[in-house]
This record gives sequence, C-alpha cells and structure tokens, in this order.
Amino acid sequence: MIVLSEFTEQIEASASANENKLMTEAAQILGFKVYHIPRDFQRCGTAENALWHIPIYTKETAGIWIGYIPELERYQAIYQAALAKGIKLLNTPLEHQTALEFDLFYPHLQGLTPDSVVITSTQECIRAGELLGFPVFIKGAVQSRKRQGWESCVANNQEELVKLTEWLLKLKYGSRGRVIIRKLVKLRHERLAPNGFPMGREFRCFVYNHQILKYGYYWDGKDDLSKLSQQEEKQVLNLALLASKCLRVPYVAIDIGQLESGEWIVIETADAQFAGICHIPALELWSKLKDIF
Repeated sequence: MIVLSEFTEQIEASASANENKLMTEAAQILGFKVYHIPRDFQRCGTAENALWHIPIYTKETAGIWIGYIPELERYQAIYQAALAKGIKLLNTPLEHQTALEFDLFYPHLQGLTPDSVVITSTQECIRAGELLGFPVFIKGAVQSRKRQGWESCVANNQEELVKLTEWLLKLKYGSRGRVIIRKLVKLRHERLAPNGFPMGREFRCFVYNHQILKYGYYWDGKDDLSKLSQQEEKQVLNLALLASKCLRVPYVAIDIGQLESGEWIVIETADAQFAGICHIPALELWSKLKDIF
C-alpha cells in the first residue's frame, strides 16, 4: 500500500495536524511507502504537479490519503492523478463523497439514524420545523459546529433555526450549500465539554469492506462510559457492519451512539481516510490495514 501524506512540520500546530503526524509516523514505522503531498494547489497549481515526485507503479497498488478533509474537486483531482501513477485510493470520488456528505449517506441509513431533512435555503426552515418538531439539531452536509457549543447546533424554535441555517450556509467548507436538520435525540452521557456540549456515549468504528478493523471511544479524556460490556460491544459492531453494508463504501468510519433508552443508533459516517482515530492506537489501525494489503 502507498500512503499520500499532507503532514509537514511547517503546518501550524492543531489537533488535526498532530494526528496527521501520528498517522504518518506510524505508517512509516510499519514499512509503508509514504509520499508527502502539499495540502493544496496554491503553489503547485495542479494535482499532477502535486504528485510529480511519485514514480509510476506498473502494477496497480492500493493507496490511502492522510490529511485534512479536501474539497470534492481536490479529491477528484488527486484520485485521478494517483490513478495515472498506478495508485488507486481506497475510495473512489463518489464513494468518498457518499461517506462524507450527509445528504448522500442518509438515504442508505434511514431507520438506523434519526430522522433528518436536507435544506438549501432559509425559506425551507418552516417545513423542516413542522416535519421534525422542536428542538432540532443542525449541521452542515460535511461538518457540525460542535466546537462552538450546544447553542451553535440546536434550535428551539423557528427564529433560531433560521439564524443557524443562515450561518451554516455561509460556511461553504462545512455545509457545501446544504444544511441538515435532524430530530434531536438524547444520547446517554456523564460529561459536558468545556463549551457545554453533552459528550454522548459514542464510538467510532473503522470498517474496510464490511470488516471491522478497530473501534474507539469518540471523546478525549477518561470516561466510565467508554467501557463496553461484551453484549454492548456486539451491538455496536453489528450496527456498524449493518451500516457499512447499506452504505457500500469500502473504507468508512461509522459513529455509533447510545440513546438514554439504551438503544444504539448511527450518528454519521465519514471517509475513514480523513476521520480522527479517537482512542485507537495508530499502529494498531495500520497493522490491520497491513494485514489486508
């Protein structure tokens, strides 16, 4: 397997940058061939130029990308440039998009995840509110604003819904022009984040071709809810596998959460190439991939 990594010491320190470094170093320790690529095309101009230093592989070789969530156009360009070099990323552009963008994966997961409505303008807020009832959870097609706190994600009435929708639509990176209105559910939790966001009992599962590679507790820090009984582990992993079979994306990260009632639900999915590994040791995840490739 070939690894394309955006990690560089010159990038400003952040949680994502630290994780990119950790994943890159772990891949190198296990003997994967790593090629560094720029984070954007600002200096190199094109995907072909970004990969100029990578040789052509005469035998098609699997590839994985370590980096920040890219714009769809960037993923498409890097995918095609890598393919021209004989390197095939684990997910095609459509599979990448399906795992990442809520309105694309939601139709595959209805019944496993809370009811949701996709809107593209504030004019649709009234209908969404009537369909789901208040309060509702609001996020962009790609990302939520959990880091900004509970008030940035939850609307208790029509006025708040319009305000948050306007805000999200301006954030092109996270919304890509679509806002997701979700039925608010109560997740089991014991802690609140410093910004007041409930740290629900949630686990991230990394799945490749309907095989669980590793899973880990979603939130940082110690939490008694991070421990699963054998029965609970079976429930979480079975639901993740069911979701992966419904989604039909090769390499996917699936977040599973527990309601206060005890029921397990799918929270959301992502292209696993760009998903945070939570409490999963990087070496262990790479070892699982190495066993396959």
